Amino acid sequence: MLSALLADFRIIFERDPAARNWLEVLFCYPGLQALMFHRLCHWLHILGIPFIPRLISQFSRFLTGIEIHPGATIGQGVFIDHGMGVVIGETAIIGDYALIYQGVTLGGTGKECGKRHPTLGENVVVGAGAKVLGNIQLGNNVRIGAGSVVLRDVPSDCTVVGIPGRIIYRSGVRVDPLEHGRLPDSEAAVIRSLVDRIESLEQQLQDLTTKESLTVSAVHAVSSELDSLKIPVTAAPSCRVRDQVIQEFLDGAGI
Repeated sequence: MLSALLADFRIIFERDPAARNWLEVLFCYPGLQALMFHRLCHWLHILGIPFIPRLISQFSRFLTGIEIHPGATIGQGVFIDHGMGVVIGETAIIGDYALIYQGVTLGGTGKECGKRHPTLGENVVVGAGAKVLGNIQLGNNVRIGAGSVVLRDVPSDCTVVGIPGRIIYRSGVRVDPLEHGRLPDSEAAVIRSLVDRIESLEQQLQDLTTKESLTVSAVHAVSSELDSLKIPVTAAPSCRVRDQVIQEFLDGAGI
């Protein structure tokens, strides 16, 4: 327990530029305080002591705004930044050196017994307001974008964004845990792709329409020349009707 607390204390100086001295971190960081209470609660929970662990966890919730069930398993070097509104369920498992921001929920999706909360691997980053729900697995080095809702397993070295969360592979790209501005916008990429596709189709349609217009003009020129020569036109009536409809369409479209 002592080694885990020391790791929790040291990681704050690595990941928070606002941490200036040990006294400030010890008394002014609710994430660290919540983890200190939880280490005690979890130890009492493992011993099978009733009521007391939950009472201590509720006292910790009152002081820090962070609710961690005594049954949750949390690795060392975990940093809960700011932490207000964080909820961690009874069967949740958090790997070493995870980074969790305010408003995060690691919760369940029903009243089933047994394992019903998520399992996070090592070096996982969960952005502010994100919800990870159900008995799902998040691999190592996973990054969850702020406000995302994750309902399915996520492989290692991936980024998840959106509602519901969509997996965007980032294998081979090393990203600093604090660089939240580098999260990709998958919806914008898809919309841009659709817009490009529409523009491409409109260009193709315009090219086809232009070619059709030139063809109609050529047919009319030949028809006028045949009329001047008093040569009967052998085109079928349906062709004349079709050409007229096309010409009306082109004229109405302003082409």
